[in-house]
Amino acid sequence: MKLSPHSSPAEPADLLIRMHNLVGAAVDVTGRNHGQASRWYCHGCGQRSEFPAVDIVSFTRRKANDHAGQCRAAYHHLHR
Repeated sequence: MKLSPHSSPAEPADLLIRMHNLVGAAVDVTGRNHGQASRWYCHGCGQRSEFPAVDIVSFTRRKANDHAGQCRAAYHHLHR
């Protein structure tokens, strides 16, 4: 797999989990381990948590994993 800024973006300071979608784009879960303060973001398609920073990590992880298991987007900026 070729690494790109979308499959291997810089890690945010609050990164908890990084998984990859079906074509290798990173799907990040960020926030805190405790309390309702986690969210997810897909670097492939740009989809994210519906309500930022409201879920506990176990729910956020499940939603991010479900998305990663179905997403085939690998955003690449094409130069003209």
